[in-house]
Order: sequence, then structure tokens, then C-alpha cells
Amino acid sequence: MQLRNIAIIAHVDHGKTTLVDELLKQSGSYRENQRVVERVMDSNDLEKERGITILAKATSVVWKDTRINIVDTPGHADFGGEVERILNMVDGAIVLVDAAEGPMPQTKFVVGKALKVGLKPIVAINKVDRPDARIHEVVDEVFDLFANLDATDEQLDFPILYGSGRNGWMALSPDAGPEEGMSPLFDLVMKHVPAPTVEEGAPFKMIGTLLEANPFLGRMITGRITSGTVKPNQTIKVLAGDGSVVEQGRVSKILAFRGLERTAIELGEAGDIVAIAGLVKGTVADTFCALEVTEAIHAQPIDPPTVTMSFLVNDSPLAGTEGDKVTSRMIRDRLLKEAEGNVALKIEESAEKDSFFVSGRGELQLAVLIETMRREGFELAVSRPRVVFRKDDATGEILEPIEEVVIDVDEEYSSVVVQKMSERRADMVEMRPSGGNRQRLVFYAPTRGLIGYQSELLTDTRGTAIMNRLFHAYAPHKGDLPGRRNGVLISNDIGEAVAYALWNLEDRGPMMIEPGWKVYQGMIVGEHTRENDLEVNVLKGKKLTNIRSAGKDEAVRLTPPIRMTLERALAWIQDDELVEVTPKSIRLRKMHLDPNERKKYERAGAAA
Repeated sequence: MQLRNIAIIAHVDHGKTTLVDELLKQSGSYRENQRVVERVMDSNDLEKERGITILAKATSVVWKDTRINIVDTPGHADFGGEVERILNMVDGAIVLVDAAEGPMPQTKFVVGKALKVGLKPIVAINKVDRPDARIHEVVDEVFDLFANLDATDEQLDFPILYGSGRNGWMALSPDAGPEEGMSPLFDLVMKHVPAPTVEEGAPFKMIGTLLEANPFLGRMITGRITSGTVKPNQTIKVLAGDGSVVEQGRVSKILAFRGLERTAIELGEAGDIVAIAGLVKGTVADTFCALEVTEAIHAQPIDPPTVTMSFLVNDSPLAGTEGDKVTSRMIRDRLLKEAEGNVALKIEESAEKDSFFVSGRGELQLAVLIETMRREGFELAVSRPRVVFRKDDATGEILEPIEEVVIDVDEEYSSVVVQKMSERRADMVEMRPSGGNRQRLVFYAPTRGLIGYQSELLTDTRGTAIMNRLFHAYAPHKGDLPGRRNGVLISNDIGEAVAYALWNLEDRGPMMIEPGWKVYQGMIVGEHTRENDLEVNVLKGKKLTNIRSAGKDEAVRLTPPIRMTLERALAWIQDDELVEVTPKSIRLRKMHLDPNERKKYERAGAAA
């Protein structure tokens, strides 16, 4: 049977996963009476809730005696570490572009990587049935994007398809209808994407691309076999990038993608994408090979992390009451396990061994990791995200990461967006209409200025703005940035919050807790209306006497508290504050719970 390996590249919400659903359906991968969930490739809960692809996944379909392996890639640049490795497994790419929005930053990010490794793309203009579709302008924008990314003449001569993934059709003309379904796309893949190139007669070699833990089979490494064949029970070795031997072991099982299921096979052949079980140390970017091989396959370099956070053991008075995984050893093991499979993450242990510095591509990537850990029963405290600075070797100058930010916004709100971005030291590079009385603003902004801006942007634009970010380059430090203007209200005792006390404190600022919630000394219970921090008593009840009052007691009516999501909390806190994350709660607290310790810390900071 012939083979084709393709990746599907697109920006968030442009319809990758929905398109894969249709390809599986129309190729006969489902039984006729099979009940199938929507967006079947988004398999974990977080992906379904957020509507984004976080982990790259592979599937395969059979079309006219050819097996087509399809890899669904993440659209967020925060998960770009996944994308860069995936492109080593495929020989072609379908670039899916929204007919109204056109190519967006994450499309640019992944397409740039794909063109660099020499893939010849197929462009599919999706959602052509949208009322605001501007098909011909989008095709021109895609061509300009490819040209800007230094595509070769061969890559610029890309075939184009038009259609609607949700309605299950693609055609060579935008005016064609859904009569042929996905057949034109399948036929174009067969014609345009080359069969995998393999080294004839060479021994078995494969580079690890995805790592996962299977409860029955242990560690499983997915990759494409570059040459040779592999069988169960065969002894192979693992080489690191420098050619040193990591381990030698026996392959216990080989699984191949057949539709949505992974099936055990007796022989893995060159060109196919398979998962191998049985090795305990080999990881992503290592070369899995026959015993006679001495040279490792070259792996694509991964872009460096730009944001770092501290993960600490939860030492609050409420520690251990809501989660069952609280020790530093458990947190350390979980983080190291995550770093094994996610090469874009970097984990460092502090000298005291009670905290860990976790560096990644962006706040979203780290927030997803924290959310996954809390759902697994972990309790921990995390600091505000900080950017990773560098030093220029030649000049000794401090460099910071700069991002390309594209904001689509209604025209009436564009001025407030420009003002807020300039306050955050961003430089505007482009401003143009994007159809439907909207404008597209493009900025180069320092990463640290964007931390926490998403929620502010939505407030400023009444929820109409869409912001997309992409790492651009390291550039000289831009100077100080404005921080949070307001102080916080801090609980001065441990106990349960009382409605009467919260009602009396309402003129001090908005609250973040409700009556009956457990609080402790040093916990942040609200936002102060002024710039300084203020300690308050939220436990103080109304003094009762045995004398009946003349007036009837009024029922206490409280203003609803501020609801803090994980991302909002991470962006809102200052450097001397932490977010306490447990399976049931997200609390904000001061790093030093004791007021005397806080004063000492502030004095030391002022002296420095």
C-alpha cells in the first residue's frame, strides 16, 4: 500500500480539527451507525473546554489504496514546540486559512517552519460560506505571506482549494458546491504530496517526535521510520543528539495509526508513522535505531522559552485540605515528567529544593500545565510570570523578548488600543482596514508588557477585540513599564469570612471572597481603592445585645465579588504575591504571610 504523510496547519479557530473530523468520516473510518463526538481529535478535557488544540495528534485514513497519515497540529504559538517536531514526520502540509480573517500570526509561525524544512504546501481556503468572506483578497494575502517567508518558486506555485470543513466539502473553485465532498482534497494530496523518502537497504532509524505515558505499555515514543524495518522483540538502541548511547532495550510493542484507533502491528516499515513501547529512557529528539547505527539523525532546533514562573510548595495554613499531592517531591516528579514530553519547557530546581523555575513559550502554555496539575490533585503556589532576559555577548546589553501582536478591533475602539499599547512600550508597524468596519493593528511589543493585557483589552473594547501573539525576536531592553496601580486588602486573621464584615469593608474596594469562605493571615481578600496595601478584618461579626432594637435589622446586601480565573490571577498579582492553586480553589496571597516579615522584605527592597 502506498503512503502519504501530511500535517494540517492553521491558526486557532480556522477549522483544522473539524476538517479532520470530515476527512475521517468521508474516508470510511467510522461505521455507518457509529456515534462520533464533535472535534474527535481534541481528546483531553482542557482542549474541549477551550476549543483549542494543545497536543499534536496523528490519525490515518485510507483513500483509493493509499494510506494517508494526518497530523493535527496546535495553532497557538505557545505550543509551537509540538509543531516544530511534527514537521519532521511529514512530506506535505495543508495550510488552512479562514476566508474572512486571512492568514494570522500563528499561521505565519507554523508555515515559516514548514517552508524552512522544504515542505510544499496545499492552501485550503475554509469557511467560504461566511457572509463576510473575502476569498480573492485572502488568496493574495497568503501569497504575500509565503513570499515574505522566503518561499522557493516551487513552494509559491501552490494549489488552492475552496470549501467549508464544517459542511464537509472542498473544491477547486469557490463557486463549486458540496457535490464532490472531500474527494478533491484527497486527490490533490495524492498528486501533490510526495511519497515518504526512505533510505533503501539501510538499517532501522527513527527520530522520536511525541512522547506519552500509557498505563499498560509504559513510555511510548511516536515518530516516522526513516529507514529499515522494526519488529516486536527486536533489540534497538537510543542515541542522543551528540551520538552518545542513551540506552539499549527491547521493543515490546509497535502500534500504528489506523483510523482513530492504534493497532498493534508485526512490522514497522520505512515511511510509516508508528509508536514504539518498551524503552525507558529514550525521549523526544533522540534517535531510535538498530544496534549497528552510530550516527544520530539531526533534530530541528527548538525556539527558546521566553516566560518563566516559580512553582512552590503550598505552605499556607490551608495546605493539604483540598488536594492530595502537596510535597515538593511529587511536584518535582510531575514537572520532570512533563518536561520529558514537552521539549519547549525547561525545569530548574532552586538551591533550597522547595521551588522550581519553569520556563516556557508563553503564559497560556504554563497556565494549561498548572490547570492540568490541579485537576490531577496537586496543590501548589505559583508566582507572577516573568520574562527570560538575555545578555548580548558582543555589547553586554540586556535583551528582552519582543512579540508581534495582531489586534483585530472595531474602528471605534482602535484609539484606546493604540494608547494602551504605547503605554506598554509597543511600536505600531501596521494599521489597515480588515473588512466589516474593523481594523487590524500590528505592533511589536515587549512580552512583559503583554502579561495581563488580554482581559484589559476585552474590557476596553467591550469584548469585540481579538488579539494574537507570536514571538518575534530578542531586542534591547525597553525600560520600565507601568504596573498595577491599586494595592490589595489583606486578611489579618484566620477563620471564615463574615457577611457583616465584608459589607462594612465595601467602601475600601471590591472583594474577591464570599461569606463563609476560609481565609488566613496574609491572604488577599480584595482590591484596595488606593495604591497602598491594607490589612482588614473579615471575621468581625455584628455585636449583639439582649436589647431589642426599635428598627428592624436590614438584610446585608453584598456586591458580587471579583471572580478570579487562573489566567486572570496570574496576570493580576505583583512580584511579592502568589497564586495558591488547589483542585477546588484559586486563592491569592502575599509571599510573606506574616506582616512583620512583609515589612522586612519591603525595607530590604527599598534599600536595594
